[in-house]
Amino acid sequence: MSIQLKVPSVGESVTEVTLSKWLVADGDYVEIDQSICEFESDKATLEFPAEKAGRISFKVEEGSDLKIGDVIAELDTDAKAPAKKAVEKEVVSATKETAKTGSKEGSEEQKTNIEKRSSTNDTYAKNHPSPAAQKLAAENHVPLAKINGSGKDGRITKADVLQAVKDGVSASGAVEMMKRNSREEKAEKVSKLRKTIARRLVSVKNETAMLTTFNEADMSAIMELRTKYKVAFEKKHGVGLGFMSFFVRAVSNALEEFPAVNAYWNEDQVIYHDYVDISIAVSTPRGLVVPVLRNAESMSMAGIELGIKELAAKGREGTLGLEEMEGGTFTITNGGVFGSLMSTPIINAPQSAILGMHKIQERPVAMNGQVVIRPMMYLALSYDHRIIDGKESVSFLVRVKEQLENPQQLLFGKDPVDILLDM
Repeated sequence: MSIQLKVPSVGESVTEVTLSKWLVADGDYVEIDQSICEFESDKATLEFPAEKAGRISFKVEEGSDLKIGDVIAELDTDAKAPAKKAVEKEVVSATKETAKTGSKEGSEEQKTNIEKRSSTNDTYAKNHPSPAAQKLAAENHVPLAKINGSGKDGRITKADVLQAVKDGVSASGAVEMMKRNSREEKAEKVSKLRKTIARRLVSVKNETAMLTTFNEADMSAIMELRTKYKVAFEKKHGVGLGFMSFFVRAVSNALEEFPAVNAYWNEDQVIYHDYVDISIAVSTPRGLVVPVLRNAESMSMAGIELGIKELAAKGREGTLGLEEMEGGTFTITNGGVFGSLMSTPIINAPQSAILGMHKIQERPVAMNGQVVIRPMMYLALSYDHRIIDGKESVSFLVRVKEQLENPQQLLFGKDPVDILLDM
């Protein structure tokens, strides 16, 4: 019996997807719940599992634009499993039989023989690169054929590519020379995610009264605090102490004091939020995504770091769900990790502001009448002037700066002495 595999519903507002990649070969025997392809919508990328076990027959090619409900493949559920699948079932059967009889004689030898036969077969994921690994390999001209995957079922991971780069695995010098002297051109189809990003960015530039205000922060206190506590922090919480958690904490405190910076413009009304959902911009092989850290105002530093680590990993692996990228009230983006010294970030609609972090660079600054060298970071706040006045935007950024330069303020959002004296 053959059944049709169709494009599933991936969200209320999503009517079309792109089949970006097949994860199995045409004619392969697939198991139930085995991921067979990747779908890319204008919001996220997700893997599609097989409904039943059987031999698959493709009906569309990679890169095809499909509507919800379109047939992508047929599955012959009457097809017999190949030798490898039969061997795996034999292992399970032998294990169950041993458990029933309680006898170990012969079972170990039987299992060993079966496993030897099984080891001669490759899985569907054998040496198949993850999206991040594939992009990294292309950027560094590393042939995937020269890499043995160490991931699950032999999949090539980002770490495998990084190790190959470290080991000097690359295309031959002659091929590289030909590439450098080539005048060929290549047309590449624009993904749905990239189209959505482009449409949203142009819309924000055209439909908001966007301005950017700048300031700079002395990062000495934060850097000293991290150096002092990073080992103990990681030992206790199982995650590193990064700069982003300090910024999330400072921003959350400042947003409670300046609620307009945490609001939405909705034509006839302004929607204010009594919670802080921080969108964290993450660069992925498919473009920039902004997963959301919910109720950041109520999270500890460790909670923030763990949340960011999980979201960033999902973003790079392409496993973020739609619900994890919707509903943020403020965005933080860090161009400093790429070396940016200063920029004007674009608002993430319908939010009203975005904070840009930049590279920490030692610069001469005047302090107490003397020129000293300090690790400085430029901060940029882009905001929608329809909601936020200049005074609010500048005051907000100054409050963020004050907390970064005086980390003790991060606990309460202001100077503890002022709270003590009710100032």
